[in-house]
Amino acid sequence: MKKKSTLTTRTIFSNSIQIVLGILSALFGLKGFLLSSHFIDGGVTGVSMLLSTIFNIPISISIFVINVPFLWLGYNKLGTLFAIKSFSAIAGLALALAFINVPDVTSDKLLTAVFGGIFIGVGIALAIRGGAVLDGTEIAALLVSKKAQIVKVSDVILMLNVLIFGTAAFFLGIERALYSVLTYLAASKMIDFILNGIEQYTGITVISTKSELIRRIITHQLGRGVTIYQGKSGYGKDGEINDTRDIVFTVATRLEVPSIRQVILEVDPKAFIVLQSIEDTTGGLLKRKGLH
Repeated sequence: MKKKSTLTTRTIFSNSIQIVLGILSALFGLKGFLLSSHFIDGGVTGVSMLLSTIFNIPISISIFVINVPFLWLGYNKLGTLFAIKSFSAIAGLALALAFINVPDVTSDKLLTAVFGGIFIGVGIALAIRGGAVLDGTEIAALLVSKKAQIVKVSDVILMLNVLIFGTAAFFLGIERALYSVLTYLAASKMIDFILNGIEQYTGITVISTKSELIRRIITHQLGRGVTIYQGKSGYGKDGEINDTRDIVFTVATRLEVPSIRQVILEVDPKAFIVLQSIEDTTGGLLKRKGLH
């Protein structure tokens, strides 16, 4: 029991540190780069920045007030702990924006758009890793996509942001809206990089008449786990061939894919290889074994 308590305390501490660092990074991106140039980001943050620019509403107030309905949705659908963490993160960002002064880093528009987006993206991603959100748009998009079923989360976020940047173009001008799109793209890329990292996984499916040899090479030489399942060949240039065939499936990081593909093609140049992106994995042999 004591070990479990220590682990829980360590996890809470780690999550809290990530959320605090996320708040500080987002603060630096907003006050150090974007606010003085009137560039905006996407989502609730972008709406708050837009209201601050058009109606002179303090962003520390709007960013909190607009997020409240999304926090309520998160509480009802995603649980109390998530809601508490997210409330603390958003309230912390609002307080930081109200009371912490950050000088402008640069007046260059391109640098402002890119690095403002980078720091906001880092902040949002760190908060997500800590189990919270700094922007309620992700909550709304997730719930809408679940209800609509055929609509993906990314599509919902895209539609919301098209509306936001269209409004920005009308009120702030085309140039600022375009720089704002650049800010959003930089933030999105940083979120993706921090959440998925350099070890984003790729599923590799290999259909070959030399599947057993390929399996041995992948497991023994490359040190990766594989799954073998049976299939039947269908129609090809030789007509209908209804023989059974072992299909090899493995998961690797995107940096390892070229070497694995090269090894497979050396064994069987006619091998049919299918690659597919994998967002996350749990269990199984994902790391290289120490080979001797």
